[in-house]
Amino acid sequence: MALIELSGIERRFLLGDTTVHALAGLNLQIEAGEYVAVMGPSGSGKSTLLNLLGLLDRPNVGTYKLEGRDVTTLSPDEQATVRSTRIGFVFQSFHLVPRLTAAENIALPMTLAGIPLAERNLRVTQALKDFGLDQRADHKPDQLSGGQRQRVAIARATIMQPALILADEPTGNLDRHTGEEVVNLLEALNGKGVTLVVVTHDQAMGARARRQLVMEDGRLKADSGAADISNLAEISG
Repeated sequence: MALIELSGIERRFLLGDTTVHALAGLNLQIEAGEYVAVMGPSGSGKSTLLNLLGLLDRPNVGTYKLEGRDVTTLSPDEQATVRSTRIGFVFQSFHLVPRLTAAENIALPMTLAGIPLAERNLRVTQALKDFGLDQRADHKPDQLSGGQRQRVAIARATIMQPALILADEPTGNLDRHTGEEVVNLLEALNGKGVTLVVVTHDQAMGARARRQLVMEDGRLKADSGAADISNLAEISG
Protein backbone atom coordinates (compact mmCIF):
# COMPACT_ATOMS: atom_id res chain seq x y z
CA MET A 1 0.00 0.00 0.00
CA ALA A 2 1.37 3.39 -1.02
CA LEU A 3 1.70 6.06 1.66
CA ILE A 4 0.21 8.66 -0.71
CA GLU A 5 -2.27 7.98 -3.51
CA LEU A 6 -3.68 10.85 -5.56
CA SER A 7 -6.34 9.96 -8.13
CA GLY A 8 -7.80 12.40 -10.65
CA ILE A 9 -6.92 15.45 -8.57
CA GLU A 10 -8.17 18.80 -9.85
CA ARG A 11 -7.66 22.11 -8.04
CA ARG A 12 -9.19 25.20 -9.58
CA PHE A 13 -9.13 28.84 -8.52
CA LEU A 14 -11.16 31.76 -9.81
CA LEU A 15 -9.14 34.86 -10.67
CA GLY A 16 -11.71 37.44 -11.67
CA ASP A 17 -13.75 35.65 -14.33
CA THR A 18 -10.90 33.32 -15.27
CA THR A 19 -10.60 29.76 -13.97
CA VAL A 20 -7.01 28.76 -13.18
CA HIS A 21 -6.26 25.05 -13.12
CA ALA A 22 -3.59 24.88 -10.41
CA LEU A 23 -3.66 21.08 -10.56
CA ALA A 24 -5.18 19.19 -13.47
CA GLY A 25 -5.83 15.46 -13.74
CA LEU A 26 -3.08 14.57 -11.28
CA ASN A 27 -2.43 10.91 -10.50
CA LEU A 28 0.47 10.13 -8.18
CA GLN A 29 1.67 7.44 -5.81
CA ILE A 30 4.46 7.84 -3.27
CA GLU A 31 5.64 4.85 -1.27
CA ALA A 32 6.52 4.97 2.41
CA GLY A 33 10.16 5.93 2.92
CA GLU A 34 10.63 7.64 -0.45
CA TYR A 35 12.68 10.81 -0.92
CA VAL A 36 10.97 12.95 -3.57
CA ALA A 37 11.84 16.36 -4.99
CA VAL A 38 9.03 18.39 -6.59
CA MET A 39 10.42 20.80 -9.16
CA GLY A 40 9.19 23.15 -11.86
CA PRO A 41 8.85 26.85 -12.68
CA SER A 42 6.85 29.32 -10.57
CA GLY A 43 3.13 28.80 -11.08
CA SER A 44 3.54 25.17 -12.08
CA GLY A 45 1.50 23.81 -9.17
CA LYS A 46 4.29 22.79 -6.77
CA SER A 47 3.01 24.72 -3.76
CA THR A 48 -0.61 23.78 -4.47
CA LEU A 49 0.43 20.13 -4.51
CA LEU A 50 2.32 20.53 -1.24
CA ASN A 51 -0.63 22.27 0.42
CA LEU A 52 -2.93 19.51 -0.73
CA LEU A 53 -0.59 16.76 0.54
CA GLY A 54 -0.41 18.60 3.86
CA LEU A 55 -4.21 18.87 4.15
CA LEU A 56 -3.97 22.66 4.09
CA ASP A 57 -6.16 22.66 0.97
CA ARG A 58 -8.80 20.41 -0.60
CA PRO A 59 -9.13 19.35 -4.24
CA ASN A 60 -12.23 20.27 -6.25
CA VAL A 61 -12.25 16.80 -7.79
CA GLY A 62 -10.44 13.55 -7.05
CA THR A 63 -9.32 11.55 -4.03
CA TYR A 64 -6.28 11.69 -1.76
CA LYS A 65 -5.50 8.60 0.27
CA LEU A 66 -2.92 8.85 3.04
CA GLU A 67 -1.88 5.55 4.59
CA GLY A 68 -4.84 3.95 2.83
CA ARG A 69 -7.41 6.39 4.22
CA ASP A 70 -9.36 8.78 2.01
CA VAL A 71 -8.55 12.04 3.76
CA THR A 72 -10.49 14.22 1.30
CA THR A 73 -13.75 13.08 2.93
CA LEU A 74 -12.71 14.00 6.48
CA SER A 75 -14.12 16.96 8.41
CA PRO A 76 -11.81 19.93 9.07
CA ASP A 77 -11.28 18.72 12.67
CA GLU A 78 -10.46 15.20 11.50
CA GLN A 79 -8.05 16.59 8.92
CA ALA A 80 -6.40 18.72 11.62
CA THR A 81 -5.83 15.60 13.72
CA VAL A 82 -4.22 13.76 10.81
CA ARG A 83 -2.13 16.84 9.99
CA SER A 84 -0.84 17.19 13.56
CA THR A 85 0.00 13.52 14.07
CA ARG A 86 1.07 12.15 10.66
CA ILE A 87 2.51 15.15 8.76
CA GLY A 88 5.42 17.45 9.58
CA PHE A 89 6.01 20.78 7.82
CA VAL A 90 9.29 22.61 7.18
CA PHE A 91 9.03 26.03 5.52
CA GLN A 92 11.52 28.43 3.95
CA SER A 93 10.58 31.16 6.44
CA PHE A 94 10.66 28.82 9.49
CA HIS A 95 7.23 29.88 10.89
CA LEU A 96 8.40 29.78 14.49
CA VAL A 97 6.34 31.52 17.19
CA PRO A 98 8.42 34.63 18.09
CA ARG A 99 7.44 34.78 21.77
CA LEU A 100 8.26 31.11 22.44
CA THR A 101 11.71 29.71 23.17
CA ALA A 102 13.28 27.02 21.01
CA ALA A 103 12.16 24.35 23.48
CA GLU A 104 8.62 25.74 23.58
CA ASN A 105 8.41 25.93 19.78
CA ILE A 106 9.49 22.29 19.51
CA ALA A 107 6.96 21.27 22.18
CA LEU A 108 4.08 23.15 20.54
CA PRO A 109 2.60 20.26 18.49
CA MET A 110 2.62 18.02 21.57
CA THR A 111 1.03 20.77 23.68
CA LEU A 112 -1.76 21.13 21.12
CA ALA A 113 -2.19 17.34 21.02
CA GLY A 114 -2.59 17.17 24.81
CA ILE A 115 0.49 15.04 25.45
CA PRO A 116 1.36 15.06 29.18
CA LEU A 117 4.02 17.51 30.33
CA ALA A 118 6.47 14.85 31.53
CA GLU A 119 6.52 13.13 28.14
CA ARG A 120 6.75 16.48 26.34
CA ASN A 121 9.79 17.43 28.39
CA LEU A 122 11.50 14.09 27.71
CA ARG A 123 10.92 14.32 23.96
CA VAL A 124 11.98 17.97 23.75
CA THR A 125 15.18 17.32 25.71
CA GLN A 126 16.08 14.50 23.33
CA ALA A 127 15.20 16.57 20.25
CA LEU A 128 17.35 19.50 21.44
CA LYS A 129 20.24 17.10 21.86
CA ASP A 130 19.65 15.34 18.52
CA PHE A 131 19.57 18.63 16.61
CA GLY A 132 22.50 20.24 18.42
CA LEU A 133 20.31 22.82 20.13
CA ASP A 134 20.73 21.92 23.79
CA GLN A 135 22.61 25.16 24.41
CA ARG A 136 19.83 27.16 22.73
CA ALA A 137 16.77 25.74 24.51
CA ASP A 138 15.84 29.04 26.18
CA HIS A 139 16.60 31.26 23.18
CA LYS A 140 13.78 32.87 21.24
CA PRO A 141 13.84 32.83 17.41
CA ASP A 142 15.34 36.33 17.11
CA GLN A 143 18.29 35.12 19.21
CA LEU A 144 19.02 32.23 16.83
CA SER A 145 20.84 32.07 13.51
CA GLY A 146 18.98 31.05 10.36
CA GLY A 147 20.39 27.54 10.54
CA GLN A 148 19.43 27.19 14.19
CA ARG A 149 15.91 28.41 13.46
CA GLN A 150 15.54 25.85 10.68
CA ARG A 151 16.80 23.11 13.00
CA VAL A 152 14.17 24.14 15.56
CA ALA A 153 11.57 24.00 12.78
CA ILE A 154 12.68 20.50 11.74
CA ALA A 155 12.68 19.33 15.36
CA ARG A 156 9.14 20.70 15.74
CA ALA A 157 8.08 19.04 12.46
CA THR A 158 9.27 15.63 13.63
CA ILE A 159 8.46 15.72 17.36
CA MET A 160 5.15 13.89 16.76
CA GLN A 161 7.01 11.18 14.79
CA PRO A 162 5.07 11.77 11.55
CA ALA A 163 5.02 9.42 8.58
CA LEU A 164 5.54 12.29 6.14
CA ILE A 165 7.67 15.45 6.10
CA LEU A 166 6.77 18.18 3.60
CA ALA A 167 9.55 20.72 3.08
CA ASP A 168 8.92 23.89 1.04
CA GLU A 169 12.23 25.42 -0.13
CA PRO A 170 13.79 24.49 3.24
CA THR A 171 17.19 25.99 2.35
CA GLY A 172 15.82 29.08 0.55
CA ASN A 173 16.81 31.54 3.31
CA LEU A 174 20.12 29.90 4.20
CA ASP A 175 23.67 30.19 2.92
CA ARG A 176 25.08 27.18 1.06
CA HIS A 177 26.97 25.70 4.02
CA THR A 178 24.03 26.02 6.43
CA GLY A 179 21.67 24.74 3.75
CA GLU A 180 23.85 21.66 3.37
CA GLU A 181 23.57 20.99 7.11
CA VAL A 182 19.78 21.29 6.97
CA VAL A 183 19.54 18.95 3.97
CA ASN A 184 21.73 16.43 5.78
CA LEU A 185 19.35 16.54 8.75
CA LEU A 186 16.34 15.95 6.53
CA GLU A 187 18.09 13.13 4.70
CA ALA A 188 19.04 11.50 8.00
CA LEU A 189 15.36 11.49 8.97
CA ASN A 190 14.49 9.96 5.61
CA GLY A 191 17.18 7.35 6.27
CA LYS A 192 15.22 6.36 9.38
CA GLY A 193 12.15 5.67 7.26
CA VAL A 194 10.31 9.01 7.22
CA THR A 195 8.90 9.87 3.79
CA LEU A 196 10.39 13.16 2.59
CA VAL A 197 8.81 15.39 -0.07
CA VAL A 198 10.77 18.57 -0.87
CA VAL A 199 9.68 21.45 -3.11
CA THR A 200 12.77 23.15 -4.48
CA HIS A 201 14.07 25.38 -7.28
CA ASP A 202 17.61 24.26 -6.44
CA GLN A 203 18.83 21.80 -9.06
CA ALA A 204 21.58 20.48 -6.78
CA MET A 205 19.11 19.80 -4.00
CA GLY A 206 16.62 18.22 -6.38
CA ALA A 207 19.32 15.92 -7.72
CA ARG A 208 19.93 14.52 -4.23
CA ALA A 209 16.42 13.08 -4.03
CA ARG A 210 15.93 9.55 -5.26
CA ARG A 211 12.89 10.61 -7.29
CA GLN A 212 12.16 13.87 -9.07
CA LEU A 213 8.72 15.10 -10.08
CA VAL A 214 8.62 18.01 -12.53
CA MET A 215 5.41 20.05 -12.60
CA GLU A 216 4.24 22.30 -15.42
CA ASP A 217 0.87 24.05 -15.75
CA GLY A 218 -0.64 21.99 -12.95
CA ARG A 219 0.33 18.68 -14.51
CA LEU A 220 3.05 16.16 -13.84
CA LYS A 221 5.40 16.66 -16.78
CA ALA A 222 8.12 14.22 -15.70
CA ASP A 223 8.58 11.56 -13.04
CA SER A 224 12.15 10.36 -13.02
CA GLY A 225 11.89 7.38 -10.70
CA ALA A 226 15.46 6.17 -10.53
CA ALA A 227 16.43 7.79 -13.84
CA ASP A 228 19.23 10.29 -14.38
CA ILE A 229 17.77 13.80 -14.05
CA SER A 230 20.50 15.72 -15.82
CA ASN A 231 18.04 16.37 -18.66
CA LEU A 232 15.43 17.86 -16.33
CA ALA A 233 17.23 21.15 -15.70
CA GLU A 234 15.72 22.89 -18.70
CA ILE A 235 12.10 21.98 -17.93
CA SER A 236 12.31 22.51 -14.19
CA GLY A 237 13.36 26.17 -14.47
